[in-house]
Amino acid sequence: MSGYQGAKRRRTRKVPVGRLVLGGGEPVRVQSMTKVPVEDRAATLRQVRRMVRAGCEIVRVAVPNREALRAFAELRSRTDVPLVADIHFDHRLAVMAIEAGADKVRINPGNIGGPRKLKVVAARAQKAGCAMRIGVNAGSLEKAILRRCGGPTPEALVESAAGAVEIVEDAGFSRIVLSLKASSVTSTIAAYRLASRRFRYPLHLGVTEAGWGLSGVVKSALGIGSLLADGIGDTLRVSLTESPVEEVKVAYEILGALGRRRRGVEIISCPTCGRCGFDLKKTARAVQKALSAVEEPLTVAVMGCAVNGPGEAKAADVGLAGGRGKGVIFRRGKVLKTVKESEMIESLEEAVFGELRLRPTGKGEEQRPRGGSSSEGGG
Repeated sequence: MSGYQGAKRRRTRKVPVGRLVLGGGEPVRVQSMTKVPVEDRAATLRQVRRMVRAGCEIVRVAVPNREALRAFAELRSRTDVPLVADIHFDHRLAVMAIEAGADKVRINPGNIGGPRKLKVVAARAQKAGCAMRIGVNAGSLEKAILRRCGGPTPEALVESAAGAVEIVEDAGFSRIVLSLKASSVTSTIAAYRLASRRFRYPLHLGVTEAGWGLSGVVKSALGIGSLLADGIGDTLRVSLTESPVEEVKVAYEILGALGRRRRGVEIISCPTCGRCGFDLKKTARAVQKALSAVEEPLTVAVMGCAVNGPGEAKAADVGLAGGRGKGVIFRRGKVLKTVKESEMIESLEEAVFGELRLRPTGKGEEQRPRGGSSSEGGG
């Protein structure tokens, strides 16, 4: 469905990350992070495969020690999804992760050990063609910056990023991606807006430590969504205390709601009122489940009565409108047929897999993320 998609997307430099490119007008890429110790090789690989099937395009892995590094190197040999090594405190782990085949390393300038160590990592990344995310966090800013700025303000986050950028640029390195995250939604938005005016490097969006459940989803949607609507952002991760697959799902919901990018089924359903004569919530869930294997962008309407039926939902690709004991199946506002209530789900599936000729995607194998598998809107 078309609509206003916010401000025109800001143009940033192109930065290769494995077989993908961030920035420069490329689609906003969806990332997530594994949530089991990488040393558990089998569990990590299973999780990575589930993430990729859900649409995750770049996978980040925590590498806190040498044993984790060895497991990371093995993971690199078993998947072709772009991998990011998440490094804190020990710059030597970053260097070794690059040598092990990392497509990108994430460095926190507040705890990596100072300019000299950061330059060492940049020099090795430059030689290997590896990207680097300078990931600034409000909770780990340099003490000197905190004193000057009076705390972890948006200006403080930008100052930390600017200092790290200057260091790695002096080392001749430019495959830079930036993030400036805080658990405060308003601080995060302000920091990214300042950074977007100062830097031309791709920006990785996220609200750190957003939480779990509804609260975490709302914080992430407000923070990330506001920036995307401003035309800011080249890649994102929704940071929830949930499975990485849920993070990926929420990411696509945010992108889809803004018309920036769509993947799979978007359900449009009315809020119901006294006119509704059937269990619409149960039906909407059944529709979502029945069409869960569809990867192509598809808008499906589930409406509760004739008022909110084919007329108000005419922009949907396909849909159903229920009544008392029966319903209609429609496609872009045109009624295809009237059926019994018990036959609505099956008839809707027939319209999707027959009329629209969409095919369910098999879920038993690893799916490679494709640049063209999701539609990109708004730049």
